[in-house]
Amino acid sequence: MNYLTAGESHGPQLTGIIEGLPAGLTLDIDAINAQLAARQGGYGRGSRQKIEHDVVNIVGGVRHKKTLGSPIALVVNNRDHAHWSQIMDPTAAPTPENSLRTVERPRPGHADLVGGMKYNHRDLRNVLERSSARETAMRVAIGAISKQFLQQLGIDIVGYVQQVGAIQADDQAPLNVAKIDQVVTQNDLRIVEPAKVDQIHALIDKTKKDGDTLGGIIRVVATNVPAGLGSYISWDTKLDAKLAAAVMGVNAMKGVEIGDGFKAATSFGSQVMDEIDWDAQTGFTRNSDHLGGFEGGMTNGMPIIVKAAMKPIPTLYKPLQSVDIQTKEVKKASVERSDTTAIVPASIVIESVVAIELAKAITDTFDGSNMKRLLAQLKDYREAFKNY
Repeated sequence: MNYLTAGESHGPQLTGIIEGLPAGLTLDIDAINAQLAARQGGYGRGSRQKIEHDVVNIVGGVRHKKTLGSPIALVVNNRDHAHWSQIMDPTAAPTPENSLRTVERPRPGHADLVGGMKYNHRDLRNVLERSSARETAMRVAIGAISKQFLQQLGIDIVGYVQQVGAIQADDQAPLNVAKIDQVVTQNDLRIVEPAKVDQIHALIDKTKKDGDTLGGIIRVVATNVPAGLGSYISWDTKLDAKLAAAVMGVNAMKGVEIGDGFKAATSFGSQVMDEIDWDAQTGFTRNSDHLGGFEGGMTNGMPIIVKAAMKPIPTLYKPLQSVDIQTKEVKKASVERSDTTAIVPASIVIESVVAIELAKAITDTFDGSNMKRLLAQLKDYREAFKNY
């Protein structure tokens, strides 16, 4: 399974193509749209979310709510394009009227300057339109389909916010996806410790008033993932490495942990290694999950735990120093419409990319041409591992 996205932040639409999902997968379109709506929510979001009401349009690869095995083509329209149609027109020659809103003062921490240098753009809007986090709406749509695929294989996954700025909001919730999902969907921060909501709201409000931004930490948990996905034989076949790359491929992510992650580096081996046990009903298991469900780049049957560190958004309403790329004068950076924090939608995005990588691992391991056949193979596979 592979996917590709295309489209600019203020272009007419976002487009996605998924290749390699099995035929016969039943899709719930409402569930995809619910994920898209969740990505648009969360405390600290900016004004654009009042304009966009993301809805997926499936234009290929699905018939009567079932996948055909052919590439799946998805479209999410950008409603804000109506205000940018001249500026973002893909076919019209440049004119003074459609060359407004040029960006010549790059924002520190954004792709603006280096992207302009690399592709020789003199209007940095050509960079920021694609490097914008708006692109992640399509990854959420693809992730929602991947999540449904995993759920029909008995695999559950949830992403939530563990920290906003310096405030931690995690009471070490049990690794039960349903319980986590039930709690985090009841507040606008997607945290498992609702008592911290007011404190975090106050931090976000103050940060917005100060013209600043906030980052945070996201945690994703996936359960009932079969052991043996990925491989130890080559560096590029390790599934935890693929997950880390997928997470780092999301806008503003600056760190990834699997399991205890960096904490493991300051602990003794006896505190980190998950002792092996055996049960007649389930086969081999572990007595803890410090390694986040991985050993040797392979899943070991324990819950997968992935954490992501998100930096604050680079667009500040009290902008930092920059340099005009035309005049080379020191000036304040450009200001684009943005959020105070996007940690809540980012938790949906990280959940999505983890789901995509797990779906890829499943289709790489089993015959991915037909859902019924894949289910039978997975059942036999799980049974073989249980009886090892």
